[in-house]
Amino acid sequence: MAILLRPASWGLFSWRGYCSRGTQGRLSAGFVEALKAVVGSPHVSTAAVVREQHGHDESMHRCQPPDAVVWPQNVEQVSRLAALCYGQGVPIIPFGTGTGLEGGVCAVQGGVCINLTRMDRILELNPEDFSVVVEPGVTRKALNTHLRDRGLWFPVDPGADASLCGMAATGASGTNSVRYGTMRDNVLNLEVVLPSGQRLHTAGPGRRFRKSAAGYNLTGLFVGSEGTLGLITAATLRLHPVPEATVAATCAFPTVQAAVDSTVHILQAAVPVARIEFLDEVMMDACNRHSKLNCCVAPTLFLEFHGSEQALAEQVQRTEEIIRHNGGSHFSWAKEAEERSRLWAARHNAWYASLALRPGCKGYSTDVCVPISRLPEILVQTKEDLEAWRLTGTIVGHVGDGNFHCILLVDPEDPEELLRVQAFAEQLGRRALALHGTCTGEHGIGLGKRQLLPEEVGAVGMETMRQIKATLDPQGLMNPGKVL
Repeated sequence: MAILLRPASWGLFSWRGYCSRGTQGRLSAGFVEALKAVVGSPHVSTAAVVREQHGHDESMHRCQPPDAVVWPQNVEQVSRLAALCYGQGVPIIPFGTGTGLEGGVCAVQGGVCINLTRMDRILELNPEDFSVVVEPGVTRKALNTHLRDRGLWFPVDPGADASLCGMAATGASGTNSVRYGTMRDNVLNLEVVLPSGQRLHTAGPGRRFRKSAAGYNLTGLFVGSEGTLGLITAATLRLHPVPEATVAATCAFPTVQAAVDSTVHILQAAVPVARIEFLDEVMMDACNRHSKLNCCVAPTLFLEFHGSEQALAEQVQRTEEIIRHNGGSHFSWAKEAEERSRLWAARHNAWYASLALRPGCKGYSTDVCVPISRLPEILVQTKEDLEAWRLTGTIVGHVGDGNFHCILLVDPEDPEELLRVQAFAEQLGRRALALHGTCTGEHGIGLGKRQLLPEEVGAVGMETMRQIKATLDPQGLMNPGKVL
């Protein structure tokens, strides 16, 4: 193993408190004044503390601040800002809520951070068409609050209250994806400001159709592009009807294999499960302590079902039969909203529960996704790797998608441990690729997984991506250093 402890190229683990200031002062006073002329003086900042706030996300990648931060109020200002920066060769970094996990907002070459959170209007709601148009500052929770009295909701739930356009940019998903799909399945159209300042509507201005066979899928190109091709200034999203009834449950298993077998059998039986989440025994112990649960400390599934009362009764009965057949036990059903909220709050607080296992340490989260049939194999290998690398970590995942996260607890003052975490994460990504999976199911490539992307998509895939990037961003100024 020692041979893997080599200096790495990720830029990880100079904890964000040690913020790089190498590019401060790079922008001329005249250029800063030009920014102010576009958005107004109160909406431009070059203060060090503001720049540092925008130089990192929730990951452990080194803070790399931009030279200036601007807050446009509308798409016209975004277009003018992009054209101004591009004309002067200044890098552009889009910024939403800063909840990413792979260093996607780090300004590796300095430049201007365009914070889009003040563009926070819901522009258009079409209940009969199950669609809505939102600006980039609208968050997932804000949209669902707005929809509450309409009998509609937007189900993609990555856990954090992220901005919806940021979720589109990173190809986010979450606990509901097994039933409702990821952002790729729920974005109908995007308004994008290209580096030149031109505005592109990926499906055509104002269009909100469910399917089309017209030309290239430009919407799909920008979903998951991580701010490297343009700035998303509006998203047309697909909405879903609020289910008539909801039931949640937890159940424990003797082994990881039994939990995953149950998941596969539930999906094969065409049970329309809405959520099916896996937590290993270490994660369950942490959740019990942090969220005051009383669940069995064992490999566990959290499940949720949506539908009519009659349909739910059938789904629950069939699911319970499958789980018992695979050795599941300790069933706990939650029918009331308060009980369900408590269970899912515990699941969403898995990050904080993990941090509490090792007070004073920081968390590093990585994710991979494999075909469901290979999930037991990689989960067992991952637990063995954690022990071999002498690391403290928990495993939690969207088992219905074959996607899981490993949350590692690390002392940022221990360089040797940081290297072990880095080597472990790289090894996990390669294990997923060897099992015909992907190095990231949700978090994106960002800074942290660039070295794995060529191994996943191959030389021709990388060259095709580079050509797309060069066509839309010939100067390489849109969120430079990410993905490619």
